[in-house]
Amino acid sequence: MNSEYSAQNITVLKGLEAVRKRPGMYIGTTGIDGLHHLVFEVVDNSVDEAMQGHCDNILVVLEGNDVARVEDNGRGIPVDIHPGEGISALELVMTRLHAGGKFDKKSYKVSGGLHGVGVSVVNALSQWCEAFVHLDGKIYTQTYKAGIADGPAREVFADKLPYPPQMPDGSARRGTVIRWKADSSIFETTTYNFDALGNRLRELAFLNRGLKITIRDERLLKPKVHEFEFEGGVKSFVEYLNEHKTVLHKEPVFIEATRDDGMGNSVEVECAIQYNDGFNEIMYSFVNDINTREGGTHLVGFKSALTRTLNEYLKKSKHAKKLDESLSGDDVREGLTAVLSVKVPEPQFEGQTKAKLGNSEVKGVVETVVNEQLELFLDQHPDVISNILEKSVLAARARIAARQARDATRRKNAMDSAGLPGKLSDCSEKDPVKCELFIVEGDSAGGSAKMGRNRHFQAILSLWGKMLNVEKTRIEKVVTNEKLQPIIASIGAGCGNEFNVDKIRYHKIIIMADADVDGSHIRTLLLTFFYRYMTALIEKGHVYIAMPPLYKISHNRKDYYAYDDAEKEKVMAQLGEIKKDGIQRYKGLGEMNPDQLWETTMDPFRRNIIRVHMDDAVEAERIFTTLMGEVVAPRRAFIEENALLVRNLDV
Repeated sequence: MNSEYSAQNITVLKGLEAVRKRPGMYIGTTGIDGLHHLVFEVVDNSVDEAMQGHCDNILVVLEGNDVARVEDNGRGIPVDIHPGEGISALELVMTRLHAGGKFDKKSYKVSGGLHGVGVSVVNALSQWCEAFVHLDGKIYTQTYKAGIADGPAREVFADKLPYPPQMPDGSARRGTVIRWKADSSIFETTTYNFDALGNRLRELAFLNRGLKITIRDERLLKPKVHEFEFEGGVKSFVEYLNEHKTVLHKEPVFIEATRDDGMGNSVEVECAIQYNDGFNEIMYSFVNDINTREGGTHLVGFKSALTRTLNEYLKKSKHAKKLDESLSGDDVREGLTAVLSVKVPEPQFEGQTKAKLGNSEVKGVVETVVNEQLELFLDQHPDVISNILEKSVLAARARIAARQARDATRRKNAMDSAGLPGKLSDCSEKDPVKCELFIVEGDSAGGSAKMGRNRHFQAILSLWGKMLNVEKTRIEKVVTNEKLQPIIASIGAGCGNEFNVDKIRYHKIIIMADADVDGSHIRTLLLTFFYRYMTALIEKGHVYIAMPPLYKISHNRKDYYAYDDAEKEKVMAQLGEIKKDGIQRYKGLGEMNPDQLWETTMDPFRRNIIRVHMDDAVEAERIFTTLMGEVVAPRRAFIEENALLVRNLDV
């Protein structure tokens, strides 16, 4: 036997030690997203109570000193002694993995937290945690440190509670309160983001009709409060998404039914559909309130039913003669806003992230329900189906035109022999992970960037002229646009539905534009293009914004750079008295010589770049629609509301 490896080398992690040893396995990351995951794990337990009809009010409170609290008015975690374990059910739920009421199908028919690790993981990753249960007029509590109980659950009086003994409306409390302080030795930050939490809570309120979810930030002198309650459920969700769009029919199509999946389980299907006059598809799908970002069988069933149903109506309509082929899925989903929510007793998710549903039987259930109820609605609303078909046929003709345009472009071979645009100065490195593409505004700045770059791993693509606003046009104009074609070709991964993020030629795509109004406009137009036609580029964190300095401060034959007015004042205070001509305000990137551009904006060891990320797809959709869409009033309101937050705007 190898003397260096024997039974004594085998470590057994007891209780919640495994969670503290490998937190990423349970919450994904120890960054801000992992911190927020703690809140969502506790909230999900409360939402599960709501899905069973036992809870209609959830409160999330951000207290001072990075303490979080979640309250609900559900049944309350049981506090009686578990017959097999000899400890209270409360302690069992709080300190054991895979312990909960979601495995026997009796207490919870459907649930998002099916693995039973939720609140115990929160407890394990907290410096301290407290659980309070309001049950049958009594209050029980148990406290924990690093996941270990201080003692057995005990009864406590109302005057000892660290929160108000009554509900905000003055009524008697019932349910569960979990209060904790995340462990700063585990997390990169323990400071919660109010808006990021609010976005997910708003989503949960949309998905659970009649459930009121409140988030209150008590870290401020004047507490900030958001309340979410939507009686329309997913229908209200769709109306919210389309708020600043011109819709083709006033009322969303609402579909709701429960069907047997053929295996003895009841599957609940809830869906809302509304078309707008835009060119983009907005589709959100959920299983047991979990956002299935990668889709799955339920989404396949929905898309199949929608395409087949509209093609059947097309055959009988006046629009059929305008098209020589059937409508594709993309055609019928142009301008579609839809939210699909299914409740499945035994969901099978593909992968750890629960991003894709794998239950094959759910496809048939959703397909049947959508077919039946969509046909019923459209039969009763002939004007709605006429508008949808007219839009879908136009989309099909645009798709055919786009295909012909792409073929013509390939035949003309306007690119050089390598298939890359002439405006691109490529790098010699071939590994995309190591490569950077700078998209630079203007030939002058592009020239400086080409001379100042590291040719081994940095490529430069110069832009010129006015960029296309893709928010207001169809894809056939996007793929043939002379300003966008070089970007599509340089990135090398296609565009729109053909985009494949695994084929990108650069893992850092850096937008480098002037720090003025025109530069901001170009950045916004490019971000709109990436968001609409290369969404995964942003989702995977490949898009960055360069941060060139606003000022060069010369003193005693040395140059100092400042990226905003505050930094300029700080540098000047450190250097002392400077002559007026020692400060240069850059009006554009073209004013910098190659060495300066490399030193301040392109050198990986000294530059400042901002990664573009998408914490909340719903709000991202609304903001792009507001800023780049056709409707003026919401854009004016947005500008008026946020104008005071803008600094260093060079008009």
